[in-house]
Amino acid sequence: MTSIITGDIIDSRKQPTKNWIDGLKQLLGTIGQNPQQWEIYRGDEFQLEVANPEQALLMAFRIKAYLRTLQLDARMSIGFGDKTYDSGKISESNGSAFVRSGELFELLKKQKITLAIHSANPDFDAEINLMLRLGLIFMNHWLVQSAEFVVAALEYPSDSQEEIGQKLGINQAAVSRRRKRAQFDLLLELDAHFRKKIKHLTP
Repeated sequence: MTSIITGDIIDSRKQPTKNWIDGLKQLLGTIGQNPQQWEIYRGDEFQLEVANPEQALLMAFRIKAYLRTLQLDARMSIGFGDKTYDSGKISESNGSAFVRSGELFELLKKQKITLAIHSANPDFDAEINLMLRLGLIFMNHWLVQSAEFVVAALEYPSDSQEEIGQKLGINQAAVSRRRKRAQFDLLLELDAHFRKKIKHLTP
C-alpha cells in the first residue's frame, strides 16, 4: 500500500510564486526525487507519493505549517491504495491510491475542506476525517509564529524546546507558549491515532 497527496495552494495569486515555491520544493524533496515521487504543476498544484502511508498525514501537516508561515494555505487530499503503473513520473503513474486522491481532491474544492483522506475503508475514512475537520479548526488559524514552531518541531522531532528555541531565535518560555498556541500536543495525538489505525488498513 502507498499514499498519494494531491494538493494546491489556496489563493496562490496573493503572493509571488517565488515566495513559496523554493521552500515547498525543499520540503517535498525530503520524501524523494522529482518527478518520480513529487511534482509541482499548473503553477500551484502539486502531487507527491509518501511510500510509507503511516507518514502521510504528518507530511500533510508539514506542508500546511510551512505555507502558514507565509500566510498561505493548501488544500490536500490523501489517497491510500496501490500503485499499479509507475511511469517514472508521478503525474503519469496510476493505481487506486492515485484515483482516490484525485477524486477526493475534486470533492474538496466543492466542499471548501482543506484536508481529508480516502481509503478502501469507509469507517476508517469517516473517523479520521471527522478528527481532521476538528483539528483544522485550530490548524487553519495558525499564525506565523505558531506555524514556524510547528515546522521546526516536526522537522526536528528529537530536539528539546531549548534547541528549537535556538533555531527560532527565541527563549524556552516563548517556545512553550508557541507550542501551546499551536495546539501541538493535540496535533501529535491525532497523528499517533492515525498511525495506529492505518497499520490495520488493507489496500
